[in-house]
Amino acid sequence: MTEEAVMLLGNEAIKTIIFVAGPMLIAALLMGVTVSVLQAVTQIHESTLTFIPKLVAVVLVFLILAPWMLDVLETYMTHMMSNAGEWVR
Repeated sequence: MTEEAVMLLGNEAIKTIIFVAGPMLIAALLMGVTVSVLQAVTQIHESTLTFIPKLVAVVLVFLILAPWMLDVLETYMTHMMSNAGEWVR
């Protein structure tokens, strides 16, 4: 296995992780910023107030995008398993 192949595998793995986890992380970030702004405006500083909206946002994004995420992971694993014989040599 060459250094080029290792770098390609790592690059594909990182891209897949970003594609799958990115939407949920962005939803949590946007919800956290929104709740923080509302807390600043209303001067309510309760740390547990941000947890439930973030959790709901992440679960909703997961439920909506789960088929797409599964397809991305399936494509990645199919590619990995179909080329595994070439990488061993």
